[in-house]
Amino acid sequence: MHQLEEIAERIHNSFDIRTAARDRALSQTRALTRNCAHAIRATHRGDQDKAKKSLEEARDLVHQLHTELAEFPDLYYAGYTQDALKEYAEASIVFALLNYHQLPQPEELEIGNAMYLKGLAETVGELRRRVLDILIDGHSDEAEQLLDDMDEIYAVLVTMDYPDAVTGGLRRLTDIVRSIIERTRGDLLISLRNHQLEKSLAEVERKLNRLNP
Repeated sequence: MHQLEEIAERIHNSFDIRTAARDRALSQTRALTRNCAHAIRATHRGDQDKAKKSLEEARDLVHQLHTELAEFPDLYYAGYTQDALKEYAEASIVFALLNYHQLPQPEELEIGNAMYLKGLAETVGELRRRVLDILIDGHSDEAEQLLDDMDEIYAVLVTMDYPDAVTGGLRRLTDIVRSIIERTRGDLLISLRNHQLEKSLAEVERKLNRLNP
């Protein structure tokens, strides 16, 4: 029985260490998600300094998770950790695309391929948001370029025809991306028609003004 007490003590120590690691990871992932949300909001507002600062803080947290959970792979691949990493991928890609920078690589972000692709998929929703913001002021080439970016993302995602166990459920997100793109294309078409109608009406008005000075 003395041996059993020693075994129990070792198990207690192991669980204490594991619980502490889990608690730190939960706190870090919450902070990571928060920083990513701040980065996306700042990006949409054109506040690059704030967006960069939030992304830098997020990057530090990602590195901490990668390092501190190296001995606990099951915690690293737990849902709450992977969801936070996906948010980091999304925030980083949104910042890059809306500021015309090169796309960050998965290795650069220190995240796995599956979470990178899921972050890429969720980026499409943020691109639609920017398109709608642009269309408030009228049709523009920038909105069309963003739609092209969305199409390119979908073209990549649709090739990732692997089991959900490998991609982390990417297929469902890909279907959502397709529906977002279809709605955005419809919005752009309406905007273009309105733009063309306004130009036609303005031309008619100019002709009438010349006929009736």
